[in-house]
Amino acid sequence: MTEPYDIRRKRIYDSLREEGIFTWDECYGEEYALATVQPIPAAWKKELDRATEALGRVFSRVIPVVQQADDELLRELGIPAAAIPAVRIALDPLLPTVVGRFDFARTPEGWKMLEFNGDTPTGVVEAFYVNGRVVEALNAGSDPNEGADSQIWDAFQRAVQVYREDGRPIRSIVFSSLDWHEEDAGTTRYLMKRSGLNARFVPLEHLRVEGDRLGSRVEGHWKPIDLWYRLHALEILAEEADEDGYPTGAHVLDLIRRGRLSTINPPGALIGQTKALQALIWSLHETGQFFTPDEHRLIHQYLLPTYLENRFLGREPHVVKPVLGREGGAVLLCDADGWVTHRDQEAAYWNQPMVYQRRVELDQVEVETLEGRRIGNRLWGSFLVGGEASAILCRVDGPITGNLARFLPVAISD
Repeated sequence: MTEPYDIRRKRIYDSLREEGIFTWDECYGEEYALATVQPIPAAWKKELDRATEALGRVFSRVIPVVQQADDELLRELGIPAAAIPAVRIALDPLLPTVVGRFDFARTPEGWKMLEFNGDTPTGVVEAFYVNGRVVEALNAGSDPNEGADSQIWDAFQRAVQVYREDGRPIRSIVFSSLDWHEEDAGTTRYLMKRSGLNARFVPLEHLRVEGDRLGSRVEGHWKPIDLWYRLHALEILAEEADEDGYPTGAHVLDLIRRGRLSTINPPGALIGQTKALQALIWSLHETGQFFTPDEHRLIHQYLLPTYLENRFLGREPHVVKPVLGREGGAVLLCDADGWVTHRDQEAAYWNQPMVYQRRVELDQVEVETLEGRRIGNRLWGSFLVGGEASAILCRVDGPITGNLARFLPVAISD
């Protein structure tokens, strides 16, 4: 007899919660992680790997050039003024980030990249750990992400080596996120364990700037931080101040600029994060500049036309997105005449500069949930770790993938 969905889900996720690694299978009282596995062809994973590494090379070509540009270009890309000096600091010019995630739509024209989460990607535990556990529990095939967590170790070890070769002492290593945010804290602790580094977790709220160093109290003694993994967006840090109004975030960014603090992801990852960079890349491609013929071909294949002004109005459907928005925040889906067909309902990110991108529809899937069978749209994430394609992630939601999109495990079917 087929195991009822609710019993199956309880069996899988109760076990995972007991391990203490993945505890947010439900979020805000809603089902987040699904207890079913979506089969996909091996060819899909191979093509996502190819697209991820190709785009990683494109971004790694552009970001170092932008880092050397004048402040005006960086402001046009949406980089906050306080962060501009810091984002010029490069960890490795051949890598756009240490751990990033491209988001793709599967369309009739092939895989199309929608955005790059280069600074503070989440979904890590789901892709690198939970996906395989659910596939195994349901005997549903092979995990496309098997062995990917070893790439995390390689990427973090390489980052530390590069910083040391640059003459930076890396003795005290701290991983930080909001302690009260279950997903962020769990993601950060997972990365800390998989990094293989001798590090400790310190909540963001326990960090302080003292004596021109960022650090925290350890057993009553002040301990400065040499290397800081932060699941905390740089554009948010840039605006932060203490209770007296002192710009603490700007001070921390200045410590990064002066080499008093090293970070993972490196500050230049924020340049990859801004969707305005996609507009710059598309402009260079459209005018036949900068890139090699092979790079132009890859950009045409995997990127969507993206602009800083609305060139689609009256011509074709399009999407309006904030340059540094996250989780579908402040996204508008519009028809060719500019009428909004779908609108994000959250309050964040509406005050940012916007980009305009050609609209493509996310492919649909029917999934089993605690509420019965539901049809949703799939967004495909593909991680770039240490410059290499890594684990993939599938989330299901409406036409706009928001913060409460459901995690759908996947397995190779052939």
